[in-house]
Amino acid sequence: MKKNLPYVVVIDIDHINGLQTARIFAERKIPVIGIADNLRNYPARTRVCEKIVQANTKSNELADKLISIAEIFKEKPLLVPSQDNSVLIVSRNRKKLEQYYKIALPAEDTVEMLMDKPSFYKFAINEKLPVAKYYLIRNKDEAEEAVNKLNFPCIIKPPMRYPSWEGNTNIKAYKVYSPEEFMKTYDMCADWAEVLMAQEWIEGTDVDLYSCNCYFNNNNEPLVSFIAKKLRQYPPVTGNTSLGIECRADEVRDISLDMFKRVNYHGLGYVEMKRDTRTRKYYIIEPNIGRPTGRSAIAEAGGVELLYTMYCDKMNLPLPEEREQKYTDVKWIHLRADLMSSYYYWKKGELTFKDWLGSMRGKKYYAVLSLKDLHPFISEVGIAIRVSLSALVSKISGREKRLRLKSMNKKKNLAKIKS
Repeated sequence: MKKNLPYVVVIDIDHINGLQTARIFAERKIPVIGIADNLRNYPARTRVCEKIVQANTKSNELADKLISIAEIFKEKPLLVPSQDNSVLIVSRNRKKLEQYYKIALPAEDTVEMLMDKPSFYKFAINEKLPVAKYYLIRNKDEAEEAVNKLNFPCIIKPPMRYPSWEGNTNIKAYKVYSPEEFMKTYDMCADWAEVLMAQEWIEGTDVDLYSCNCYFNNNNEPLVSFIAKKLRQYPPVTGNTSLGIECRADEVRDISLDMFKRVNYHGLGYVEMKRDTRTRKYYIIEPNIGRPTGRSAIAEAGGVELLYTMYCDKMNLPLPEEREQKYTDVKWIHLRADLMSSYYYWKKGELTFKDWLGSMRGKKYYAVLSLKDLHPFISEVGIAIRVSLSALVSKISGREKRLRLKSMNKKKNLAKIKS
């Protein structure tokens, strides 16, 4: 291992993806600088970064901030965005950023196409890749037209993760079961995005959702890949993984790598796929590109050095030997989210205590909890307690208000009877 290794600059250190990424590099004794939009977010409480710099990661201010701090580095550091918005900003400003940083991204038009769901689905259909039927909705007329063509159930979601959508809900997509529910959901979220997407539902549960994490070098060669699947997610049905496990699914790997090869890909890639329980056919749900995902860390826990492979490749260092998946059933868990998911399924009678206990056994990588870096977890627990107490107080206050109104109405009725 070389001494004085070049830095990694992790954008979005205030999100779980960025936190995990910083920890993985720090474990390798690679110095890390973090960039955070909100220093108060619990992942930004990490102690693994040498320094955390505040910047608006959702605007071009990010590029200006990155250039302003570049003078502190003796060698070009590796730049790692961890959210979709920062991937786009880095891609669109790469000509000036590449003077100061090493960047692992495909061509700008490839980034734009893969990140824009309508463009991606058009590409997938032209390339005969397996995707579910979809419709774009820009206004109410198009919503009503889609209702008449769709099979139900279906989902409604934005084509990208717009800040306006995330400002209104933490749900990635809404599952609807009828035309009436479809139009009601459309009316609710029509103002949250300029364009919405309606897509037919692929039958299956959480455990039918698979993912492929990979890294392609600048010659469009896949240097490493890792397959996993969901066990639970939160919010349930259409949320993010709360508990995942590595698995063998060669078809998922082959479809994912083939898709990226067709676009001359470079960088970190991720494809989520779902297996239809009726046909056992796999369908592409969405790609995430140019960044680590929540489940990137499961590869490292499983002995596959996904992120370190990217670092070595960009820094012209010998590639790590551990790049082949061993299928050891390692798990990834976001503990707080998974407890909420487990409670949901337990209440529905779909998860017993014995099954839950079984799902928690085995080697695990924790999304937030780390005994070497406890501050983010302590902060997350504190936030969860405050939110729960606030909800409890609101519930009690609402109950007391209803009781007072009931008492007042009772007194009024008695007064009317007496009069």
